Amino acid sequence: MHKVKIFKSMESEIVTLEEEINEWLSESGVQVVQLVGNIAPQTPTSAGIPGATFSSSDVLVIIVYEG
Repeated sequence: MHKVKIFKSMESEIVTLEEEINEWLSESGVQVVQLVGNIAPQTPTSAGIPGATFSSSDVLVIIVYEG
């Protein structure tokens, strides 16, 4: 039976997210069937203002595994 594990974080914390996923994979010993990810589009913190900075985007990683 396939199961799903979802990881969510912020783009600014991508290294921590990667470490969390790798740790889970090592500790769980699951067989990964599919791994997909998505980074949400960035939104300007001050819409319409030239030179405005962008806020961090949400990062979503979904792992389908045998369980």
